[in-house]
Amino acid sequence: MSTLQKPGRARPAAGGLSAATATRSQRGAGIALMLTSSVSNQTGAALGAMAFPAIGPVGVVAVRQFVTALVLTPIVRPRFRGLRAQQWRPILGLVVVFSVMNLSLYAAVDRIGLGLSVTLEFLGPLTVAVASSRRASDFACALVAGTGVVVLTAPSPSTDVIGIALALLAAAAWGSYVLLNRTLGQQLPGLQGTAVASAVTAAAWVPVAAVWFTFHAPGAAAVLLAVACGLLSSIVPYVTDLLALRRIPAQVFGTFTSINPVWAALAGWLLLHQALKLNEWIGIGLIIGSNAVVTARMSRGRNGPS
Repeated sequence: MSTLQKPGRARPAAGGLSAATATRSQRGAGIALMLTSSVSNQTGAALGAMAFPAIGPVGVVAVRQFVTALVLTPIVRPRFRGLRAQQWRPILGLVVVFSVMNLSLYAAVDRIGLGLSVTLEFLGPLTVAVASSRRASDFACALVAGTGVVVLTAPSPSTDVIGIALALLAAAAWGSYVLLNRTLGQQLPGLQGTAVASAVTAAAWVPVAAVWFTFHAPGAAAVLLAVACGLLSSIVPYVTDLLALRRIPAQVFGTFTSINPVWAALAGWLLLHQALKLNEWIGIGLIIGSNAVVTARMSRGRNGPS
């Protein structure tokens, strides 16, 4: 999120701190927080991938879900009682989305590498943004992104079609997350909805983990890597993104989020020894540029100048 799971626009914190009133130093701190979030997210994903040989993507996703719920639930203290049916529907939708998004992404990472998988996953929110726009320039960006996919994947008889399909499934799940989170954010404050969904997701993964780990005995090293993945790819981004959104405009946040594929590629190269070819870097650049332009334009149109 990838976990790549992003919160909505934060409300002003106690004391009046907000993007509109933040000083230059506070905005600088916000940018530092965004970079921390991005680096932490992709480093966590790389560490999780290092556990694949022992427990596979399923084992890593299970541990990540447990860690997220165990840390987030006592911090947020979500209220389960009193939730209405119209609130439970998007929450249960998020349970499915969290599972599909993380499992398909990590399965894709296992086949085609971290940089390519995360880049293709970013097509999800880009598609949602373009679908809600009537600007010709946004559709042009979508065309550029499509070109980037072709350049990035370089289709040939040896192309890992399954790996690409898994990354695109993760993209569809992320796009669904954006829509569900938007709906839930109008009904529950802050991270209440996300915390409830995380707890229910962890509960749903208990039987899956019990069966999986019966046949894939986890070693201490693999579990520690998966725990680090959960902390770095879920908890740290949750906290830093919320803090950052109190200090910087939403359009800046969205644009900076678009550099995640670069950090993913670097983390894959440094930690997993997954070097990218020139065409892959060009494809990543086209997709990142398209996403950054559309995100910044949509944010300015929605929020106005800050």
